[in-house]
Amino acid sequence: QVQLVESGGGLVQAGGSLRLSCVASGTIFSINTMGWYRQAPGKQRELVATITIGGSTNYADSVKGRFTISRDNAKNTVYLQMNSLRPEDTAVYFCNADRLWYRDYATQRDRVLEVWGQGTLVTVPS
Repeated sequence: QVQLVESGGGLVQAGGSLRLSCVASGTIFSINTMGWYRQAPGKQRELVATITIGGSTNYADSVKGRFTISRDNAKNTVYLQMNSLRPEDTAVYFCNADRLWYRDYATQRDRVLEVWGQGTLVTVPS
């Protein structure tokens, strides 16, 4: 009943830019923290950036000054503006919603959970 759908990935040359979007759907009351994580081939998933409902942000050192996370609480949407992309940014980027408060109509109860998107691939050739 609740899902995250990412978009905006693709192939971009080094130095270029991409903007990722992630929309949370369902009967959602609020989402405490939304964020982006990435997983490169053969590596563990790692934090890219997070943003709280109040707008506080946190970035991985490797993307500071190049990536900007933002969100639209009314639209349950989070964005990741990626500039000055490097080959090492190549990865599948996953959207995350933590402490998402929603109405579960199957049980007629309000629930809080963590949700992940399916991922979107960003490729920056070397």
